[in-house]
Amino acid sequence: MSTVYDFDALQIDGKSVPLSQFKGKAMLIVNTASACGFTPQFAGLEELHQTYGKQGLVVLGFPCNQFGAQDAGSNTEIAEFCQLNYGVSFAMMAKINVNGAQAHPLYQWLVKEAPGLLGSKSIKWNFTKFLVGKDGAVRKRYAPTDTPASLKSDIDAALAA
Repeated sequence: MSTVYDFDALQIDGKSVPLSQFKGKAMLIVNTASACGFTPQFAGLEELHQTYGKQGLVVLGFPCNQFGAQDAGSNTEIAEFCQLNYGVSFAMMAKINVNGAQAHPLYQWLVKEAPGLLGSKSIKWNFTKFLVGKDGAVRKRYAPTDTPASLKSDIDAALAA
C-alpha cells in the first residue's frame, strides 16, 4: 500500500523534495491558481500554516494551469504573486498538471485514494484540497468551495490522531 511518503515533488525553486521528510506530520495538499475566484483562499491557507504549523501541519501548494489558464505565469512569477499578495510562507511547489496523462504521480495517487463526487478520479477545479494524516494516508478530500477555515476541526482530528 502506498502513502504520500512514497512521492517526491519539486519546490517552486526547482529543488526536489521527498515527501518522506514530512513523516509524522499531517499535510494539506492543494492545487492552486493565481487568477481564480478562489485565489483569496491563499490567505486562509496561510492562516492554517501559521496556526497549525508548529503543531505538525504542512501546507503544500501546487500551482496548476489546467483550469481556465488561471496560472499561466512562470514558477518565479507565481512565487512572487503569492508572497506579495498573500504573504504566503507555506511551501509552494513547482507548477504541475493534476489531471490527464501528464498528471503528477502524487495527484494520480491522491484521486485514487480519495475520489471526488460520484467516484470521479479527476480534479474538477483549482483549490481542491486533500488532508493527509500523520500516517501518510489520505483522510479527506475537499471541494474548491470548502474554505480553509472550514477544515479546522478535521485538521485538529488529524493532528490528534
